[in-house]
Amino acid sequence: MKEVLDFLKKCGTFYLATVEGDQPRVRPFGAVCAFEDRLYLVTNNKKAVYAQMLANPKVEISGMAGGKWIRLSGTVAPDPRREAKHAMLEANPSLRSMYSEDDGLVEVLYFTKASADLCSFTEAPVHYEF
Repeated sequence: MKEVLDFLKKCGTFYLATVEGDQPRVRPFGAVCAFEDRLYLVTNNKKAVYAQMLANPKVEISGMAGGKWIRLSGTVAPDPRREAKHAMLEANPSLRSMYSEDDGLVEVLYFTKASADLCSFTEAPVHYEF
């Protein structure tokens, strides 16, 4: 998981895909963290993306950095604990301008199961499962 987390951070911006009914939805994300050996995402509970992940927790992420790209597929679950929110906000201090642990808006979700491929045009893909 560490290699996947490090690559997503290197991307800066990566793209999260969800499903709304039968329509795919993709949007840019940029904050991730590790907490209790799990990979976490963050969003606002007023956004459609949060409702989409609750309705269908299967997501995919794609990002690119340094001539390589990642495809990450998995299932996410919300973690309502303050400690998980705190870990995310500490790992991504720029989020503090929008969120706090107790604001009633910030939500963190972790991958319960994931697989990722790190690819390039010049090297064999590297596969991860966590």
